[in-house]
Amino acid sequence: MNGRSWKIVLVASLVLNVFLVGAIVGGAYQWFTARGATAPVLAHQRALRFAAETLSAERQKAFVDGLKDARRDGRQYAREGREGRREVLRLLAAPQFDRAALDAALTRTREADSHLRAQVEGSVADFAASLSPEERVQFADSLKVRGQWREPAPAANAKKPANQASSESSGD
Repeated sequence: MNGRSWKIVLVASLVLNVFLVGAIVGGAYQWFTARGATAPVLAHQRALRFAAETLSAERQKAFVDGLKDARRDGRQYAREGREGRREVLRLLAAPQFDRAALDAALTRTREADSHLRAQVEGSVADFAASLSPEERVQFADSLKVRGQWREPAPAANAKKPANQASSESSGD
């Protein structure tokens, strides 16, 4: 083998080794996160389907089943919403901008999304009606951190009320 052949083999070997090291590190990361600290992972689950996690396993299953049914019943609206968003993007990228067509596509998309959301929210309300008052309080508290009723965390740089800011600056 000449010098050029050795360089090609060396570069190919280097590329293969980098790929293998990346695969091993990525696999190890996936394995450790799946097997490791499950409690912190559960604490960060913010999807609506996790809103009943503070309730019994039976109640959790009933909630998830209700959401699945609502989404299954709303497939047509989900499809219309997806198609509408595709149409909006197509209209935005068209050589000639047609504002009327864009507004109509946005309206259709908004209506489809609204219908689907109404079905999901109705399912949540139906589930809440089946809960005891104590369970409803737990469920409401859980909804504060999950789903579309999530309360935003206070911003770190949020302005303080005027009376608080002035008392801190005056040294009181």
